[in-house]
Amino acid sequence: MPDIPPHPTASARITIADVAREAGVSRTTVSHSFSRLGHVNDETRSRVLETAKRLGYRPSVRAQRLRSGRSQAIAILSSMPSAVSAGVSRLGFFTELAVGCAETALVNGYTLVLTPPDQQNVLDRLDIDGAILLEPVESDQLASELTTRGIPFVTIGAALGPDNVDLHHDETARLLFEHFAERGARAPGILIGSSGRESQRIFHEHYLALAAREGFPPVVAIVDERKGESAGAAATERMLAEHPEIDAIGVPVDAFATGAVRAAQASGRVVGDDLLIATRYDGVRAQTSTPALTAFDLHLSQVSSAAVSLLLQRLGAVPHAEPAAPPLPTLRPRASTAG
Repeated sequence: MPDIPPHPTASARITIADVAREAGVSRTTVSHSFSRLGHVNDETRSRVLETAKRLGYRPSVRAQRLRSGRSQAIAILSSMPSAVSAGVSRLGFFTELAVGCAETALVNGYTLVLTPPDQQNVLDRLDIDGAILLEPVESDQLASELTTRGIPFVTIGAALGPDNVDLHHDETARLLFEHFAERGARAPGILIGSSGRESQRIFHEHYLALAAREGFPPVVAIVDERKGESAGAAATERMLAEHPEIDAIGVPVDAFATGAVRAAQASGRVVGDDLLIATRYDGVRAQTSTPALTAFDLHLSQVSSAAVSLLLQRLGAVPHAEPAAPPLPTLRPRASTAG
């Protein structure tokens, strides 16, 4: 029977010293090449990484954390109620952004901590170097706590700190109401959340300006975000009963939009025919609604990548570079505005 080679032991594994000797550099240079800390020129770093790859060396994440004194973790946080940011399926706006953030963080040596939206005292339970804060309100408690604790953060969709990735609320609102007009709507209403988030405020402002310009009386329903789809349905039912002339409803929050569809159909309206409904985020709710909802591709993959890149630059984990700006929102017309 042929001899079976012994199973490799821990002592036989390639170490940082092996890489340093083969690449002709110090162990500190190897460590900095992987962590991006310290000053290592691009040519040396490339040689170290190529040598490590050739030798089969894998750095110890735990050792890196001990040397740097950092957790090598960032979190995505939001004060949005889960009823509108994630929903029953958990496959909503917050979740899609989280997946994109996790991908960019991981390739740069960081892990993403996913915290459920709208949790109390969440920062007391986290060991993080920084955070992505999703669509905070003007006086957001999470933003205040992060600032007090000295934890760097980047916002998405609301400029509360030094770095923000724009979700282009103005452009989205403009395109939505232009789309209604192109489909023949002359008496639109709007259904927005009561939180005062920038997206809701800007949609409201665009709508009021449109009403003044076109000379129709504004019909606005303001709904508590915490109550989700059922609140959107109840508000739509009241709106249609009190203002039967309405021929379109702009609903930036997708949970409210699916509720609006349900209430409109119960009232005898034909969504996509005598009543148009459109929302802001093209997620699972919009795509699986019956009829499917006209919505916007907000390019959240690029948004999340830009946000994490900005945060890692603030942490000194990656070289400074201007992140690629995400594309402007893209309208996805569907049956709910078939006209």
